[in-house]
Amino acid sequence: MDSGQTPSPEVLAGTFGHHDEHLDDVFDTYRRLRSECPVGRSDLYGGFWFLSRYDDIYRAEQSVEDYSVQPSMLLPPVGQQRPLIPLDVDPPMLQKYRRIMLPAFAPKEIDRFEPTVRRVAVDLLDRIGDAEGFDASLEYARPFPMTVFAIMAGLPLEDLGRFNEWVERLFYVRTHDFAETERAAAEVCDYFAETWRRRLNEPPRDDLIGRLMAAEIEGRALTEEEFVDYAFLLSAAGLETTAWAVRAAIWHLAQHPEDRRRLAEDPSLMAVATEEFLRCLAPVQGMARTLKNDVDVRGTRMGAGQRVLLLFGSGNRDETVFPDPDTLKIDRVDNPHFAFGVGVHRCLGSNLGRREVRVALEELLKRFPDFHLAPGGEPVWHGVGPLSLVVDR
Repeated sequence: MDSGQTPSPEVLAGTFGHHDEHLDDVFDTYRRLRSECPVGRSDLYGGFWFLSRYDDIYRAEQSVEDYSVQPSMLLPPVGQQRPLIPLDVDPPMLQKYRRIMLPAFAPKEIDRFEPTVRRVAVDLLDRIGDAEGFDASLEYARPFPMTVFAIMAGLPLEDLGRFNEWVERLFYVRTHDFAETERAAAEVCDYFAETWRRRLNEPPRDDLIGRLMAAEIEGRALTEEEFVDYAFLLSAAGLETTAWAVRAAIWHLAQHPEDRRRLAEDPSLMAVATEEFLRCLAPVQGMARTLKNDVDVRGTRMGAGQRVLLLFGSGNRDETVFPDPDTLKIDRVDNPHFAFGVGVHRCLGSNLGRREVRVALEELLKRFPDFHLAPGGEPVWHGVGPLSLVVDR
């Protein structure tokens, strides 16, 4: 095939991926898939089906009878040999595990914790100081959720460097060096097993680790393995996704001065704008399922036991649901996006995640209302890679 030739729908589907360089032009790919191949099959990661239209994704999210989250909702997985709790657990055990942490992430609890979240953002901006430029990813978006998590979980702040390294090895190496991702996962498990043993000999504390230590399920305490798998999820799920969401929003604002100035002048828009950033530039582009039964979607038969990727990123830009879907509108109100999923598997920490994004952007614009991308490079929209900014004084 000539390099300039448009691939057929079958070729496009067969080579589809949702990581790494595939994300550079993924929104154009989504548009074609929804139109020409709404249900397709890719040969990557061992082979998987995918659903690209909003209504099909929504129905699959609701259908726990046909779609299982086991062995993992992540495709490819992050190197952990056991299911992450509660991410990779089906009902009825799902609800029992979720109940342990739901109070910690309830809206009132997040309201109470917001001053701490805001203080973390301010402290990071204080370190940047009056610099003429800075890396908004390395110096702000990445350490922000890590620090918040360490405080919430009761983990030593001096361990943040290790978590920063683990994020890289868990999420951004797994598509080309899965053995390295497995080694990183084993290190995370060892870290939380050590935390478990240390905290057993300490007085109870009111933090996320303390809640897990005190938790009961079906009348018994969590086992060490259950504790490790739950703590693994809490750390892995919140660090990379929130950093991505904050960085992506800053990436957009650095290139759209009208949006940046409007939000700086009217912070009351930030809650609505946050939802739009999450829709358009979602850190979770897809979540996987395994079919329990044969399922027909739009005339395509998918067999029991096969993997299916629910393309949240494509559903978030479905033109039948979102008018002018590829335009990021910071005042878009009707916004039923998939950034946190829907149904029983909706993200456990969604209240914290959206609050962190909002607070991070509010504090950034208070300190630096005008900035633009540094010359000499065109950073990609996705991931947590470098994002060099120049501050306009």
